[in-house]
Amino acid sequence: MIPREYGENTTLECRAEAHEKVDKQKRRKDILMIMSHNKEPMTAWEIAYKLFFNGKISRLDRNATAPRLTEMCKDGTVEPVGRKLDMYTGKNVTCYQIRGDA
Repeated sequence: MIPREYGENTTLECRAEAHEKVDKQKRRKDILMIMSHNKEPMTAWEIAYKLFFNGKISRLDRNATAPRLTEMCKDGTVEPVGRKLDMYTGKNVTCYQIRGDA
């Protein structure tokens, strides 16, 4: 453990370090590959599940996909097209699909 110095915001520093370690372009390509092989719109959890079992991510975690899906919605690569009951959480969640013109 590295001791915290007075006034340091270790939470922000750790978050920034973790953010930098993610190969965002590779993750986006992996997400698109999974989505392109699935005919139905997918949730962030469903994509994470497929990535995990294909060995693309080291643990089953929705946070491996959700930030990239948000970016991809903003740049027009994917779009939210509805919602469905998530089998992992029991809550209604957003479903995404690749945009037809992307």
